[in-house]
Amino acid sequence: MTVRRARSDDLPAILAIERVSFTDPWSHSSFAALLEQPRVYFSVALDAATGALIGYTVAWFVLDEAELANLAVAPESRGAGVGAVLLAGALAASEARGSMTMFLEVRASNVPAIALYTAHGFTEVGRRRAYYKKPVEDALILRRVAAPQRGEDVEAQQK
Repeated sequence: MTVRRARSDDLPAILAIERVSFTDPWSHSSFAALLEQPRVYFSVALDAATGALIGYTVAWFVLDEAELANLAVAPESRGAGVGAVLLAGALAASEARGSMTMFLEVRASNVPAIALYTAHGFTEVGRRRAYYKKPVEDALILRRVAAPQRGEDVEAQQK
């Protein structure tokens, strides 16, 4: 698989995955508005053999925090590590921008997603009751704080 920045010609495939993945999908205009935003990480995963778009992720950055806003994988590609690769890319982009804390919301029933996020260091820090509407369900708020780099540890100890 390859991962690259999302482009406008990716939007039809992104929307197709979005619609089969979420009961309240984002619109074409919502995705299109993110394409050229400097504070947004919007990437796609492509099947190496076919070139087909098999997943995407969106994260945005404000000051020293990031939010993983959207991550989805085509149903036929789930369970193959695509989500983990996309999440790792968003985490790396976050840290490269100096955003050492990332937040996200996930349906309380989405066990595979929660397992993915937990495996990447996210922990539950809150719950939004009845946050999702189709169907009504709680959202778990997860947070990941990146470990300081070795030089940062030394700096902090010297202060």
